[in-house]
Amino acid sequence: MPKLANNEMGGFTDAVRLTVADLKAIGTGGTKVIATIPAGGAVELVGSVATSAIVGSTTLALAVGIAGTAGAFIASATAASATTPVYNTGSLFTSGYSAAVSRVAVATPIILTVTDAALASITAGEVVIGLRILDLARFKND
Repeated sequence: MPKLANNEMGGFTDAVRLTVADLKAIGTGGTKVIATIPAGGAVELVGSVATSAIVGSTTLALAVGIAGTAGAFIASATAASATTPVYNTGSLFTSGYSAAVSRVAVATPIILTVTDAALASITAGEVVIGLRILDLARFKND
């Protein structure tokens, strides 16, 4: 997924927009790598919102995390009702506060997990996930 340019960031370093076609391509129970935490990096903020209401299902759930902890950053939330953004609801955050979590020694994929028995019935909608990934190593002097 694309890194954002300075004029696009708005507090996020990465963002992914998921259409109905994207969600169906991932499939129920499926996963997709949406970003990478660089070696020595950490995650500070993760948000999710249905920018266009999900039509055709009320059970679409999305989780954002890392291998072994699907809901580390965003707990499996019902995307159809998340037209108000949710932030830092995952198990690695305490009370939804912003804090650097999941510091990694090696580059680590951030994974989106899609769950919905009625996924094939969805006809419209869009979800946006924003991430703020910290990478102090980018400032090193070579």
